[in-house]
Amino acid sequence: MEWLDDDHWLCPQTAEVLSYTILSPNHLVREMITQWCKDRSIKLAEPRERIMDESKITEADKVCLFSLLKKMFSSSISDQKRAARELRRLTRYQPSFRALFVESKDAISRSLEPLVSPAGNGSAAHLLLDPELQEDLITLVHNISVHEKNKRPIARNPIVVPLLIETLKTGLTIQTKSNAAASLFTLATFDCNKVIIGNLGVFKPLIDLVEEGHPVAMKDVLLAIYRLCENRENRVKAVQDGAVRVLVKKIMEEEGTGPVVSMLLTVLTLLSSQQQAVEEMGELGAVPWLLRMVRTTNNETNMVNCSAILLNICRRDRNKRKEMWEAEIANRTISRVAVSRNPSASQNGNAILEKLRKHIIQ
Repeated sequence: MEWLDDDHWLCPQTAEVLSYTILSPNHLVREMITQWCKDRSIKLAEPRERIMDESKITEADKVCLFSLLKKMFSSSISDQKRAARELRRLTRYQPSFRALFVESKDAISRSLEPLVSPAGNGSAAHLLLDPELQEDLITLVHNISVHEKNKRPIARNPIVVPLLIETLKTGLTIQTKSNAAASLFTLATFDCNKVIIGNLGVFKPLIDLVEEGHPVAMKDVLLAIYRLCENRENRVKAVQDGAVRVLVKKIMEEEGTGPVVSMLLTVLTLLSSQQQAVEEMGELGAVPWLLRMVRTTNNETNMVNCSAILLNICRRDRNKRKEMWEAEIANRTISRVAVSRNPSASQNGNAILEKLRKHIIQ
């Protein structure tokens, strides 16, 4: 819990992006622990919080939901705001309410009514909108998308994803934009949703937010880009929309340190599997600063990512092999990576050296 609460998003052991950060109780393990304690006459402390069963949707839940949804159509902005705030609260703390949304026909569309223009095209009606109301409803989308059974119907809803993308562009607060990105990250758990979201023009507004660089939004935006780009076709779209230039620029601005750099490098590593990405990095002079970062960093994750990017450049850009070989003769950077205690970094380093040696022999 403390690891996640401190905003870590990589596995502390593998340095891979955590695919899921919502903790769920493991009833089997608890039962085994309980039996072990019972056999040894050890008293087990009671859990501090009651575990709620998401499947138990009561009639009272349904009545409450429909009452709140009805208020979303009210002509009073104060009624809408109170209803939206309550829906946000209930879907955050009550799993039954998250589950209820997928079982209630049109509940998702009805809850977002104040954000949608009369034309019904998914565009946010910002000129008439209250910032707090917008934030509460976009956060509501994130809350209900946490429930596994909600992810597909939410992504397929003709209103939701276009609305989230529009919010990335023209959200009234940076927190609302960040919450929209977090919603896209959660929805993109499923491969089919990655395709749906990627086909709706999501990358340009996400990349614009990276370039803007607001600390409130960076984590959620980069997570959304990374998860969407687990789909190969989406990587092509992200590169075509300018992701490489912005990522490289931001890494240089951060001067190779801090958690943001680790996130930027992780995304850039994924994109470096694309030929266009490698060519752009070559034009931006990526090789010297990647080698310099490898020499100076104390962060193993950064070393792994930098060496992985260098390996992709070495594989896909013959013109950079000579530059890398000359740098290797001068500084022995890759040779030090090859004998690193980190298995992934060492593997990357040895693969680069093998490529470079073959290039020299040829």
